[in-house]
Amino acid sequence: MTPLPVQMGDGMVKAFFAYAASERDAVQAVHNAQVLLAKSRQELELKLWEENDISGRPLTDPIFENIAAADMLFADITVMNFNVTFEIGFAVGLGKRVHLVRDRNIMRESGLITRIGIFDTLGFESYSEGASLAELLKGKSPEKPLPLRQTINTKAPVYILNTPTSNAAMLAIAGRVKKARLGFKSFIPQEESRLSAINAVDDLSACLGAIVPLVPSHFADADVHNIRAAFVAGMAFGLGKITLILQPPDGPAPLDVRDMVKTFSQPDDIADLIADFALDVTERLQADDPLPLERGNFLAELSIGDAIAENEFQTLGEYYLRTDQYGRASRGEVNLVVGRKGAGKTALFSQLRNEKRSNVRNIVVDLKPEGYQLIRLKEDVLDYLAEGARTHLITALFEYVLYLEICYKLLEKDKSKYMRDNRLYDPYLRLQEVYQSGDAGEGDFSERLLSISRSLVDAFKTRFGNAKEQRLTSAQVTELVHKHNIREVREALSHYLEFKDSVWVLFDNLDKGWSAHGLSDEDVTILRCLIDAARKVQRQMQADDHDFHCVVFVRNDVYQLLVEASADYGKESRAVLDWQDPDLLREMLRRRLVHGVLPPATAFEKVWGSICISHYKGEETSTYLIERSLMRPRNLIKLVAHCRGFAVGPEHEKIDEDDLRKGLRSYSLDLITEADQELTDILGEDTNLLYHFIGEGEVFTKAKLEELCSGAGVEPDQLESVIEFLLYYGFMGVQAANESAKFIFDVNYDMKLLKVLAAKAKGNLSYVLSPAFHAGLNL
Repeated sequence: MTPLPVQMGDGMVKAFFAYAASERDAVQAVHNAQVLLAKSRQELELKLWEENDISGRPLTDPIFENIAAADMLFADITVMNFNVTFEIGFAVGLGKRVHLVRDRNIMRESGLITRIGIFDTLGFESYSEGASLAELLKGKSPEKPLPLRQTINTKAPVYILNTPTSNAAMLAIAGRVKKARLGFKSFIPQEESRLSAINAVDDLSACLGAIVPLVPSHFADADVHNIRAAFVAGMAFGLGKITLILQPPDGPAPLDVRDMVKTFSQPDDIADLIADFALDVTERLQADDPLPLERGNFLAELSIGDAIAENEFQTLGEYYLRTDQYGRASRGEVNLVVGRKGAGKTALFSQLRNEKRSNVRNIVVDLKPEGYQLIRLKEDVLDYLAEGARTHLITALFEYVLYLEICYKLLEKDKSKYMRDNRLYDPYLRLQEVYQSGDAGEGDFSERLLSISRSLVDAFKTRFGNAKEQRLTSAQVTELVHKHNIREVREALSHYLEFKDSVWVLFDNLDKGWSAHGLSDEDVTILRCLIDAARKVQRQMQADDHDFHCVVFVRNDVYQLLVEASADYGKESRAVLDWQDPDLLREMLRRRLVHGVLPPATAFEKVWGSICISHYKGEETSTYLIERSLMRPRNLIKLVAHCRGFAVGPEHEKIDEDDLRKGLRSYSLDLITEADQELTDILGEDTNLLYHFIGEGEVFTKAKLEELCSGAGVEPDQLESVIEFLLYYGFMGVQAANESAKFIFDVNYDMKLLKVLAAKAKGNLSYVLSPAFHAGLNL
């Protein structure tokens, strides 16, 4: 790494220059630039990192001192380096202006920069050698650093950087933070493919503590995650947040920052570390004197909420738009809530849960597992069973789990009440007895499901070994899954529910991280069996005259596979979350914009006009952005947040044309990265197909489209499925002669209808690239 110095007072400006010593050409360019700047900009004081190498002191101490004393930071990101990224985040957290540069002659990590997301959202400039770098830096000033959010979010005082894939450590972190009853926001890579620096600044500014896990280099996407972790951790330290950096025994924290990192060997270690962290956060929450904050302009202080519903459970109810689909689910008219990724399934889940919880006599069992809990079950059991045995076993498992979870919720809710209510005393003890004879254990639902899955796997392997295509009898399945007579559980539960008004079992998250076209038969079996088990439990409880409802939330592309696997699912009562009306999306956004700062009835046009220019490229700006959202609420929120982020940096009072252009490009890159990841799941290999559309125009014949796909390495027998994916995702639409293009959201997300339109066009058919992707593909 390397520094340059800068300060005011005597007319001098101090700048610190951070860079990786491993790239010799970049190092030489910095040294040359230092010599040239000493002549051309004498008020700029430069200091290189070698001068901080003081015997007897940790190397990081003088570097951090120099960054704190500097007026601005220069950083070279030609190569991705943990320490340099940490120092960039540290400077941002201190409120310093950061100027990023990159040697354009060295291209090997440009793709990694795009995947990470931080640096292109911050912005960087390219140079080719020392003189070019000196010229770039000559005009840089410490003015207009990124603004830091001025209000602490006391409802979610913790920020968590999730790892790219779920694992035991990540489950332990989330479980322990929940147990500490600390609200939190997270960056979830499965939901957002790139980390926006502006969003990270907003979220970390508003929190009191941050948890940053590191992963070993052999983990999937470790290179992307650990650089993100360095930035987040550095910024948290700079902001003075309570910061917990966690890593396993095999690293990967560099020695320079090793003393800031806590190493764990097992989940119990994480529990102890988070217990200390929670105490520190709680103490700061209870402090009488919060951090001194200064107010910025209206746009800088404005918050439109988080694009990820999980991150705003505490506040979403204050501005949630209750659609007809919500009403149907609330009235118990549907068993399934179906919608595309980003359409608002989890938001509806949270609001339905909160509404039903408001009646203290209701029981609401909200279950949000992650696919990780069933991986061992899938690999160690399902692969050895014939199809019929698979269905029987998994349905029985979910029926067992659902009954135990309802028991667990009742026992937890009435653990003190039953002592004061004679009617509940005996039924409670009976329910407790049958529950404790089962296998559920303690912890949150994710931990209990993991425990049950492990127990089932161990019992199966002990009893049946590794023979393939095994067929189990009903008695064998019952013996494996039910540790006691499930009829006793049902009877004890049914008797206890006589003292309750209604029961709502809400199941979300099972398909999180799944690519629909990449689903295996076992994945579809698991989901189908969950729905079957939920229906079975609901029928049994309703037969006993209980007001009982099970609702499963699932992506509609996964639902389509369920229908294809079993026609009965096409008749299932469901609410489909598809947004087709731009005014409905505009109302969703309006509620967020006025929340907490303007009267609730403030018209959209009035508030929008106060934060954004009215037209862009001749179009009304809100319409322009909605048309690029793929008609998904999450995308619209992310897009507006990107544009706002670029406006807030230079202290614009409104989002202007340049902010819209930059925001659209950053958002478009997010979409391309997400779509490319899903396509990789389908093909089983990374083709970078979407990047082959760069500079190729907006309209394609089928022959041209197939040519581009083939050029990316798509095999001939995969061409139709790849084109279908491009249409289904919304990357492409179809257009007949003299007609406007039709995209998937224009036809109620009905892929069959889109195919019919394409077939009718015959020789006049064209494929049209969605405008949402234009900015990222340099069109």
